[in-house]
Amino acid sequence: MSYTVSRVQWEQAAPLLKNVREQVFVCEWRIPKNIEFDRKDHFACHVLACNDKTQEPIGTGRILSSGEISRIAVVKYCRKDQVDKVILQALFKIAREMNLKEIFIYSPLEATEYFKKLNFNNSGSVFMEAGMPKQKMSCLLSEVSTAKYYLSH
Repeated sequence: MSYTVSRVQWEQAAPLLKNVREQVFVCEWRIPKNIEFDRKDHFACHVLACNDKTQEPIGTGRILSSGEISRIAVVKYCRKDQVDKVILQALFKIAREMNLKEIFIYSPLEATEYFKKLNFNNSGSVFMEAGMPKQKMSCLLSEVSTAKYYLSH
């Protein structure tokens, strides 16, 4: 499958971004909508992956000016296509354009090994968010790499 990842504005692309995030986080992960969609969406830089043939939205992610990467989601039937890698690369590119030195993510505990392969390191203690244990992980942008995929809320 071929797909394109584009930088989008929340105001114009919210219905498409919400579509992907509802499928992944609300339906699959059972995260309440009022937690999934927060006011940070209006301030974040978003990327959207769409299937080139159907133009359907298949993945998304966002980054904040603080360096926080979050809401990385890929619809179930596209996860084998490594869409997540391209989404992460797009977010890393935006981070470089923002002149960020460090980026971070609040990783589900079961995904920390995935992010360690990207050169992220544990930072702080484990905490609960949306009913799941999370670990803050950070990385110097100059040291970031890519690995196989994981969904991140």
